Amino acid sequence: MGDQTELIRVLVVDNNPETREKVRNLLGAEKDLDVVGIARTGKEAIEMAQDKEPDVVVLDVDITDLDEITITESICRRVPFTQVIILAVQVDPPYMRRAMLAGARDFIVKPPLADELRSAVYRAGGLAHEKRDASMRINPQAAPEAAVERGVSRGRIIQVYSPKGGTGVTTLATNLAVSLHSEDTKAVIVDGNLQYGDVAIFLNEIGYHSILDLAPRIDDLDPQIVQSVLVKHEKTGLDILIAPNRPEMAEKVSGEDFFKVLQFLRRMYSFVIVDTPSALNDITLAVMDAADLIVLVTTQDIAAVKNARLFLSVVDGLHINRQRIAFVMNRFDKRVAISPETVAENLKQPVVSVIPLDDAHLVRAANQGVPFVVQSRTETVSRALLGLTDVVKQRLLMLDTKDISQVKVFKEAA
Repeated sequence: MGDQTELIRVLVVDNNPETREKVRNLLGAEKDLDVVGIARTGKEAIEMAQDKEPDVVVLDVDITDLDEITITESICRRVPFTQVIILAVQVDPPYMRRAMLAGARDFIVKPPLADELRSAVYRAGGLAHEKRDASMRINPQAAPEAAVERGVSRGRIIQVYSPKGGTGVTTLATNLAVSLHSEDTKAVIVDGNLQYGDVAIFLNEIGYHSILDLAPRIDDLDPQIVQSVLVKHEKTGLDILIAPNRPEMAEKVSGEDFFKVLQFLRRMYSFVIVDTPSALNDITLAVMDAADLIVLVTTQDIAAVKNARLFLSVVDGLHINRQRIAFVMNRFDKRVAISPETVAENLKQPVVSVIPLDDAHLVRAANQGVPFVVQSRTETVSRALLGLTDVVKQRLLMLDTKDISQVKVFKEAA
């Protein structure tokens, strides 16, 4: 059980009055469990969780306005230390995986037994207290974790992805991370290509630790452990979580592990940028589940455009809001007939940024291990990248305020 000297604050979410009262009475009988609220809808649950910051949310699956995966994800993003327990009629492995990727901590089959429910709440509450207390031990001047854990703020996860290799994803990810990083808004870049990641090389850094060092301690992470594994980019101060140095070791990190690492990093940094491979594997899908924004990269290559179309159909099939997609055309060459306007119209997805072709500048930057946006901010490609940075910030702000209509398309942002 958790630390019973401190009250465990519980929010109950259920639209069935009889079940709701049963759960409230079961938990309310314990002197160290405090039922701080009862929500009847998903929207009400999300609002109450953000307002009351409960340690535990007991969520029944029979909520009509929103599905429990969406509710769980929204609550865990807004109050990162809150633990969600889902009450379900039956629990199958694929469903459990989706729910855990969204942030669910435990599952109980309905109707819950009294001892089983109380034990689950105590376990989840203890973990919530540990995560909250760990965040409060951090020097607030070093990182914003404490405020994030209290629900005041939270970092944003940005996935940089292309369904076609060779479109310049790693180049864009490293330069975007550097341009987002500052003393006030610290950033970390995570290499999600666990087999053949190049982020460290692009930044001219060598690390002896990787995400492999975090996976075995995934449920007991603290900021000191994480900082000991990260590599700091000497020229910019950007932190890097590098990939394993041996491809066969990639399988030791599961999608669930990767998701949990990202959720922890978002408590430590304003921006978490993830460079992901083109394959839709467990890692890539876990990042998609966690990401606030997906920077989708294409080029004027017909194969790249075709794969972007296929990926957008996957996005629609997974019910991912297309407003979470920032579509970018990289390596744009005016001499090529395929235009951003044509691609945007055909794929029904606006191109929000166009990065021009500049092979000489990019190759020199890659070989020197210095991001081109650091080498010179006046080059055309650097100005375009800084424009993309502004678009990313704007899109995140609009998503937060639910006013996506103000996001500019590439003609205005470029």
